[in-house]
Amino acid sequence: MKRLASTALCLCLQAQQKVVSPKSRGLDQDHLALVDGVIGDAISEGTIPGAVLAVVRGDDIVWLKAYGNKSVKPVTEPMTTGTIFDLASCSKVLGTTLAFMTLVEDGKVRLGDRVSLFIPDFAPWTDPESGEEVHITVRDLLTHSSGLAPYIDVESFVKEYGENCPEALEGFIATKVRRNFRPGTGFMYSCLNFITLQRILERVTGQKLYEYVQERVFAPLALKHTCYFPLDPSLPGLPGIDYDSLRALCAPTTVQADGLPLVAKVHDPIARRIMGGNSGNAGMFSDARDISAICSAIMRHGGEILRPATVRMMTTIPEENDPKVGRALGWDKKSDHSSNLGDLFDKDFTIGHTGYTGTSVVIDLKSHTAVILLTNRVHPEDKGSVGRLRSQVANIVASSIRYYY
Repeated sequence: MKRLASTALCLCLQAQQKVVSPKSRGLDQDHLALVDGVIGDAISEGTIPGAVLAVVRGDDIVWLKAYGNKSVKPVTEPMTTGTIFDLASCSKVLGTTLAFMTLVEDGKVRLGDRVSLFIPDFAPWTDPESGEEVHITVRDLLTHSSGLAPYIDVESFVKEYGENCPEALEGFIATKVRRNFRPGTGFMYSCLNFITLQRILERVTGQKLYEYVQERVFAPLALKHTCYFPLDPSLPGLPGIDYDSLRALCAPTTVQADGLPLVAKVHDPIARRIMGGNSGNAGMFSDARDISAICSAIMRHGGEILRPATVRMMTTIPEENDPKVGRALGWDKKSDHSSNLGDLFDKDFTIGHTGYTGTSVVIDLKSHTAVILLTNRVHPEDKGSVGRLRSQVANIVASSIRYYY
């Protein structure tokens, strides 16, 4: 009965998330329209082929617009607001973090738990002078303060271990990857942190990440255009998901050696080649409307997916960490990676994340405003920086707000 009531509630809230005028939700529409110019400039300069921008205020979308092209190779196709993007590292917060926080609120994992509680051979950091050992915790992984190296050499790894071998990668991270500093004292952004979180989640739940995220995040919000695309033949597709239809909506990324771009295949090499599309660091695909629903749920103190206490904890920089880390749980707040938050949103109340392919999300919990900028900057070639564009758009949106509520 509880499940039916929850489903009815989420469907009702989905229906409420409509596109309304910026003015009706307290934004200066003429000022907000300045985003057209800065996005148009990025397209003209060849930085991006196109983009989709959604601005959310509370439960409503106040701006939803497509710009430029979805594809330029092998054929040119116009961008639409329904285009699905490879979210790259935005998967870390919109997928892995939200799913993992349900384990915390369900009492299955604690932030202070040692990683070795779940992965027994997971090595600690060892002080090179004293020999002191300090165990890495779940909190360290979520805040990128574990000291784990940022990435691995995929070609070398595949040559030694083969492709589609997550167990081998888990062991490699546990025993061979460098620990660069005492956990909790520094910030080093690492995809390996979130692959380790994935492996903990899968041990605790007995499910694959993409299955659990669908059950605990996507389904409660009735998301229709959000999924992971399993690439490893041993990973079955989920029932009820029309992968062919979703594939047709996907924006392509980088053109490969065969002259064709990747489509509905995650761009990140670890996620694609080693994790088979089911990966904690990347692999989620979604569109602007579905991401708007996720942002609204977070701004609604968790909505249908998390409890208010969990959202409060998730969006706060842990006091256990050195302040220079600057990260909340999964989300960025005040680290040296946070330029996409812009200059005008209140840093004490704003969280965000970016994705390598050109995606980004900003959520201001004070003004109940979210900025979702989706681009495929890696198409047709992996070049072009959207760092300045993200900040420009965030500033225009923030300065369009006429009042808070």
